[in-house]
Amino acid sequence: MQNLLPIIISAMLLGACDRQEDARNGSSASAADERRSDSPTIAAAKRPDAHWVLQANAEATVLVLQTQAGHPILSLTCPSEEKRLQVNVPGFTPIGSEDRLSIGSAGEVEALVADFRGDRQLGGVTATGAVPSNLAALVGGPVSASYGSQTSGPHPAVPQDVVRSFVAGCRNRPAAGTPHAGMPGRLVSPCLVQDGRELSAQPMRAIGTEPFWAARIEGRCVTYSHPEDQPGTRLWTRYTATQHGGMWTGALDGRPFVLRTRKAPSCSDGMSDKSYPVAVELMVHDERRKGCAEPV
Repeated sequence: MQNLLPIIISAMLLGACDRQEDARNGSSASAADERRSDSPTIAAAKRPDAHWVLQANAEATVLVLQTQAGHPILSLTCPSEEKRLQVNVPGFTPIGSEDRLSIGSAGEVEALVADFRGDRQLGGVTATGAVPSNLAALVGGPVSASYGSQTSGPHPAVPQDVVRSFVAGCRNRPAAGTPHAGMPGRLVSPCLVQDGRELSAQPMRAIGTEPFWAARIEGRCVTYSHPEDQPGTRLWTRYTATQHGGMWTGALDGRPFVLRTRKAPSCSDGMSDKSYPVAVELMVHDERRKGCAEPV
């Protein structure tokens, strides 16, 4: 027994070392996974200014989720006359043993063949496949893409009128009532499209006091901000032109959000000598607020 004691002690010490090494390896793996999960794609997906843009020309129909500065987060491309879908995620890191990239929404998922060498032109990883028959469902809700252990999304849902235009372009037929679908090289923000038509509403910046609030208006999109939410929250509203201005109707935190404008050349913000050309009335959180606005 005395002869076995040194062996038993040595085994116990080796086992402890192995467990420490496993713990270190596990910590390293967890840290690596954490770094991967904090990729530029994921960080960009959380930005409130991320929005979908549709580009259609003679060469391709392209749907891009991008930041306000124009940096792409996720793009879907259908080259003209090819019946092929190409998906690119710039934030993904190529994996030499992984040749499948999946994209979809909710229960609808489609797997495409990825180039494991990466995409030198677009960056990240690009995958291709035939245009899926369920393409509208794949982008009809919050969109996600996955490649190996990397995930991008879920991203904001693509507006339905933009979905229809994109699907029509991928199937090489014009979408009814969508005049912008064939405009060569022109980017059209979903904020400027309603009921398949491009809106002509002028972008504006609105401010109010007592309490302080602000709004950036672009087409049917209103980004509402206040001291507790300085970056602002983007709302998808329905725009209605009125005789002397416009009305934007939507919802914020489950309650009605209604912003109305009317011409008022001498509107004052109550804090400065500046006069604004537009008066604003806002209903938010069951409170009625007033302010002024000007074109930007």
